Amino acid sequence: MYERKIMPNLNCGLDLIGEVLFGKWKIRLLWFINQGHKRPSELQRKIPDASRRVLNIQLKELEEHELVTRKIFPVVPPKVEYSLTEFGKTLIPVIAALGQWGDENEERLRDVILRQVLKSDFGGSC
Repeated sequence: MYERKIMPNLNCGLDLIGEVLFGKWKIRLLWFINQGHKRPSELQRKIPDASRRVLNIQLKELEEHELVTRKIFPVVPPKVEYSLTEFGKTLIPVIAALGQWGDENEERLRDVILRQVLKSDFGGSC
């Protein structure tokens, strides 16, 4: 597993939020758990591009940052469910605002992203 070599910069709120939410799928995981998708298999179906391993790592980190809790039910086979903590629920309005901004700027953002992808994939040769 990844081992940090440099202490993180934790001098302002943006540094702190970046440290907690850094990871491609964490915001989506929080959003889907809030919507009621609590089982790992449900989350995997909602985010099919992510590997199960990466989702498990990011869920573990969200748990370590006290944004989600994991409950293991004593049944065979074992059943696991994730839920937001009260602290994690405070992030949902922030995530909703980011999503709304993305929706409002969808066309522009898509153009900028696609232009960058095309530039990096096809722009290097003559």
